Amino acid sequence: MSKIKLSVIIPAYNEEKNINKGVLLDIWNYLKKQEYTWEVIFVDDKSTDATLSLLRKFSEEHLGFLVLAEPHRGKGGSVIAGILKAEGDIVLFTDMDQATPLKEVEKFLPKFENGYDIVIGSRKGRKGAPLVRRIMAYGFSVLRVVILGLPYKDTQCGFKAFTRKAAQKIFSRLKVFSDKEVSKGSHVTAGFDLEVLYIARKLKLKTVEVTVNWEHRETERINPVKDSLEGLKDLLKVRINAFKGVYKDDNHV
Repeated sequence: MSKIKLSVIIPAYNEEKNINKGVLLDIWNYLKKQEYTWEVIFVDDKSTDATLSLLRKFSEEHLGFLVLAEPHRGKGGSVIAGILKAEGDIVLFTDMDQATPLKEVEKFLPKFENGYDIVIGSRKGRKGAPLVRRIMAYGFSVLRVVILGLPYKDTQCGFKAFTRKAAQKIFSRLKVFSDKEVSKGSHVTAGFDLEVLYIARKLKLKTVEVTVNWEHRETERINPVKDSLEGLKDLLKVRINAFKGVYKDDNHV
């Protein structure tokens, strides 16, 4: 087993506003009270504001925090880069805005002790989310069931955790998203979570969905039409890859 129990991966792209609201201190104040060992890996997605410098300054002043300065690849590529660097027995990725506060991990840890490989957060009610986002979420949920057969209520919640072994199995098999991908502009990469969960299901990894607290945070990055089309495109890519058998290898289905 690793000397670190929990690795927290936090992708960051132009997060200056959230950082100035104090989210880093919220994360620090929670983790420093825990009895288990932990690390936090910030993955800067080539931000164009002061995000990288703010993250570096904070990490220099607080033990247990690491910053990766990466090419711009969108959330998917950033999360992958962080997971490949993580050393914890359990690896969690979460959003910088802390719409789901880090303390919700307390609901996850017992699940791993009970033998689960993956624990995914599920947002109940989506408090404060605009109507257009709820409509998008409903439409996407129908498509992912029809096209990929994923049975989960909420595949897009940015709060998911894996055993290190499960993470290595899944993320080494991603095809639509990778740590080599390069993007332009803001990129939501909705299909990233779908590819991760599809591969996990194919590998028969034991997965459980847990309701977490979540509160909508304002963002300028949501474009309903563009993001819906991107999500559908990614979903179809995963389905086509599955049809071609690209997720199979000699040892796994």
